[in-house]
Order: sequence, then structure tokens, then C-alpha cells
Amino acid sequence: MSQLLTRYSVLYESMRSRRVRAEVPKGLDMAASRLATAIKHRRMGLTRLLHDAALVDTLRSEYRSMSDAALDESLRALRERFTRRRQTEDDVRHGLAGVREVARRHNGEEAYPVQLAGALALYHGRIIEMLTGEGKTLTGSLAATLMAWRHRRVHVFTVNDYLAQRDAESRGPIFRRCGIDAGAITQDIQPHERFAIYAKSIVYGTPKQIVADWLRDQIRLGRAGSAWSARRQLAFAGAEDQSPMVPGLRAALVDEADAVLIDEGVVPLIIARSRREDDMAKTYREAAALAGKLDEGPDYLLQHTQRRVELRPRGQDRLRQMFQDLAARGGEPIWRASRRGEELVRQALVARACYIHGQQYQIVDGKVVIVDEYTGRFLPDRSWEHGLHQAVEAKEGLEVTADRETLARMSFQRFYRSYPFLCGMTGTAADATTEMQSVYSRPVTVVPTNRPIARVQQPLRVFRAARDKWAAIAASIEEVHRAGRPILVGTRSIAASELLSRLLTMRGLSHQVLNANFDKDEADVISKAGVGGLSAAITVATNMAGRGTDIKPDAQALANGGLHVLLTEMHGAKRVDRQFIGRAGRQGDPGSAQIFVSFEDELVQRHAPLLARLMRERSREPELSSITLAARLFRLAQWRSEARDRRNRAAVLRQDDWIDKHLPGA
Repeated sequence: MSQLLTRYSVLYESMRSRRVRAEVPKGLDMAASRLATAIKHRRMGLTRLLHDAALVDTLRSEYRSMSDAALDESLRALRERFTRRRQTEDDVRHGLAGVREVARRHNGEEAYPVQLAGALALYHGRIIEMLTGEGKTLTGSLAATLMAWRHRRVHVFTVNDYLAQRDAESRGPIFRRCGIDAGAITQDIQPHERFAIYAKSIVYGTPKQIVADWLRDQIRLGRAGSAWSARRQLAFAGAEDQSPMVPGLRAALVDEADAVLIDEGVVPLIIARSRREDDMAKTYREAAALAGKLDEGPDYLLQHTQRRVELRPRGQDRLRQMFQDLAARGGEPIWRASRRGEELVRQALVARACYIHGQQYQIVDGKVVIVDEYTGRFLPDRSWEHGLHQAVEAKEGLEVTADRETLARMSFQRFYRSYPFLCGMTGTAADATTEMQSVYSRPVTVVPTNRPIARVQQPLRVFRAARDKWAAIAASIEEVHRAGRPILVGTRSIAASELLSRLLTMRGLSHQVLNANFDKDEADVISKAGVGGLSAAITVATNMAGRGTDIKPDAQALANGGLHVLLTEMHGAKRVDRQFIGRAGRQGDPGSAQIFVSFEDELVQRHAPLLARLMRERSREPELSSITLAARLFRLAQWRSEARDRRNRAAVLRQDDWIDKHLPGA
């Protein structure tokens, strides 16, 4: 009977998680929603959080003087009050003080007052900005303990499997001492083993792993409308375990919240299966060949920012003639339908011009693998939709993979809006305050640093041409290296990181490359990236570098000026630049950062091409001596890029709301 009730409870929780999400407000309703969010969370603003953190700090001596038995009894009594939802604000402070002492005894880590303030902000459902190196891992584990006491189950989202496993293991002793268990869901764990891990109070995992498991549950549950009907559905399907793998969605703590909730939030996770062998492979190859015969300008117009192609009258006439020639030579029947043929050629043109090898994708073992443009990581289980993936494969002359049948899909932001309780932390949340409030109804709190920032931000360097910029970057790296300082060089793409690697090799500079091709070496590379002295480390990386880990300069590096961060161009979002620059000067350490740009960079070529060309033509020297106007140009291009991304995310939100309204079981 007890086992049956447990299964029913799990089914009930899972079915409740399928509820219709609140529609994201628009216009005046959005303004009213933001105001309501601000009013609701006003009493827990930064001033109050710092005040409460100071009160927690005053309890340090009380808990430090407790014996192990006395501490365990105090934690047990506090946990019981949280579980029964009878905790007071004083209980929250005592609970945090107790967990802080447990962390000190087990891991030797004693949270600073600003970390206590961050943990309280998370516990009260806020998104916090804590700069790199300020101890988000400890802050998150303190908050997760209190959240698990209160909400019973907490999902902690990390950016990769390594961090999920590392944090679950390193925080495990703290959690167990506080009466809760924790585990990590990684790609290597078999399906039958996942049930036991999801049953734990705290589960670490990547968004892809947890969302995919939740979607598989929804496929198994079908369109059941209640827990009892879901149980019958599972029994009818012959499921060995007649309960979902993920026992409902209660509370979520998101690490790197800006990347997960904003940048990657609109990406749909799709569960699909192969439908049949692709019988249009020849058609995609023919479309790629036809696209190669058209001329940009006379035949078609390319809208690079929207990744769209518009055929001009001359291009349409030329295509009709090509279609007739193909049909006469026994080509595919589809070319007899001009409209469908034009769609395929437009897709091939987009694949040719807007999806570049080494930027949007890489070829691995003869297959096209998507590269995440925000993190620089491979996305091996994803493919582009509507024939775009096949068009890219045809362009590269690879085997055209079979189309797939979608069984279930959901954007990450729609998934996170399903949690009754949501909080998160990152180093760059302030730049996304508006979206956090409007999409997730979560206020953003900027937690002050424990020590003043000593990092030096050096002036922007602007060049006429990319060639001049890359030469200056290599020379600057050599100069910093000779000073005995470690240097982290940020690039926007795999191709750029490999180009710079060749330039450094030509200068005889030993270095490490960290991009999606070498992601398995990430932890090892980052652990050595802070070495200074005669063999000072040079690390060339896409912006995947060390998210969730710190680059710690050694004593020699600190004596020589600390870590230097060099960005080889500005990213489409200011937050990404800040994230990278924040690697230097952690916890009051010395450090510096500098950005190099050129008028040929992708950012200005996409979002301010006319102004970039005008300024380039007016420039006489390879490097500009006066950068005021150029800096404004690049910031304008960055602002336009951010605005475009916001519009794209808003479009996905509207689609999510439509799905929730008309297809609530989808």
C-alpha cells in the first residue's frame, strides 16, 4: 500500500508539472507585471539581505562552539520546521548559520557575509549576480540545502556534466550532514539508474539531461489528464516502473543563469526518431549546386542578420531556366514545381552564406556538428530544422542524413517556467534584468564583491583590417608573456582560435587551445591557465573557457601583475564580454583586460556595415589613434545584436504561449 501511495504521489507531482504556464504579459500588462514583481520582492532587497547576512554572521561563534552531536540535533530540529513549512525568518538565519558551520567543518570553507547574502537571495527566489571568483559554488550549496528542506526536491542546473558530477560529490558531505541526499545526472548514467538519482532531494545536471528525461516521461504518459489515468497509461504500455523518471518539478537553482535562461532558453530540446532514409539527398545536392551558380546582388539579396535570402527577378528567371534544364536531363521531379524549387535554393543559399564551417558548425567524423554560438561547445545531439541541416551537409559534400520525426519538443524557457520556485546565479545577470523580470518574474540582485576589484581595464584597440588586428594581437600576447604573466585569449569561433594558434606557433610561443574540439581537456587546461613566470601560460579559447571554474594565478603570476584577458573581438552580447573579462582580477587579485576589434569584424559587418565601411575608408593608419567614434560604433552594433536576439526570444515566447493555450498537453 505504501509503495502504491508513493507511486501515486510521484504521478501526481509529474502531472501537476504539466499545468498551463502563465502567459507572459505584453505592453502595459508587462509594465504592471514588473511593478508587481518589484513590490513583491521589495522587502528582500540588497539592504535587507546584507542586514540579515550580518545577523547570520553574528551566530558564527554560537555554532562553532557546538559539539558535533549538538550541531546535528540543532540541524534536525531546524530541518523538521522547514519540512512542515513552519519556519520563521529567525529559523532561516539559524539554518543558514548551521549549514555554514557544516561546510566549514567538512570542506574548510567558511562563507563570507556577501556569500551569505547571496544564499539568502537565492532562497527567496532571486537571480543574483556574483562576479567570477566570488564563490558561487559554496553560495549555491548553502541555498540548495535550505531549499531542499523547504521544497523537498531541488534541481541544480550546471553548464556541463563535469561540473554536475564535481559539485554533487564535493557538496555531498555537507548535504548528508544536513539530512538530505544528492546525486548527479550525467550522460553516462543508464536509464534504469536514473530513477534512484531523481528520487534524491538535490539533483545536479545539465539542462539537456534533465529536460530530455522529463520529455521522455511526457511521451510515456501520453495525454493522460490525471494521476490515475497516467498510471493506467503506463500499465497499458507495459512499463516496468509505473512512475515517471522525474518525480515532478518543485524548485530549480540555475547556475550561469544568463546563459541558461536567456541565451539558451529559446533553444528547443527535441526528442526525435529516424523516420526513414532520406530520399531527398540528391535534391539537396542539386539545390546546393544551383545556389553556387547565383550571384549575390544581381540574383539575390542576403539579409545576414535575419539569415534570410530574397530572390530578385533575374535570379528567379535564371532558376526557372536551370529547373527546366534539370528536368530535361532527368533531374528530380521536384524541380518542375518552381515555388518549391526556389524554397530549396533559398535554403541552400542561407546554408552557404550564413552557416560557416568553424563558426556555426564543425565537421566531426564526417558529420556536421552544431557549435553553440554562446558557449563554443559542441551540440552533438541537435540538428537544424526545416531542411537546413541537410542543406549544410549537401554544401559540404557530406552524406545527407535522414529527416527525423519529432516525438516531443519544448524550449528551455518554457520548461523553467514550469517550476513553482526558480532562482539562479551568474556573473553577469544585471545586463539581463528586464528579461529575467518579464519572462520569469524573477528580480535580479547584484551582490557586492568581498574585496574591491583591482583589475585594470585597458583602452580598446581599433584596427582598419582584420589582418592588422591579428598581427597586433599576436605581438601583444608575446609582450605579456615576456612579462611572466598568464594570458587568456578569447575568440568568438573555433576558426578564429585555430587561426591565432597558427600565428602563435609561427612566433614560437607555446600555448593551449580550448575549444569544442578539445572540450575533454577543459578542466586540465583551466587548472594550468594561471601559471606565471618564465613558462607563463597562454590559453586561447572560445567563450566556453572555464564557465563554472576559476583560473587561479599562482604566486609568480600575481607578483608579475596577475592574469591578463585579451578579447580578439566583441561578442554579440555585452554580457559575454563581461563574463570573459571577469576571469581576471578575482577576489581582489591584480589583473588586466583589453579588447581588440577591427572594422572587418563580424559584429559590425552584420549590424552596422555602412558605418563600418565609412569609418574604414576614412582611416589612414592600420590602427586608429582616436577611438571615441569607433567605440560608439561597436557599442551600437552590439546593441543592435542584443535587440535582435531579444526579438527572437520574444517570438519563441509567443509560440510557447500559443502552445500552452491551444495544446496544453504538448
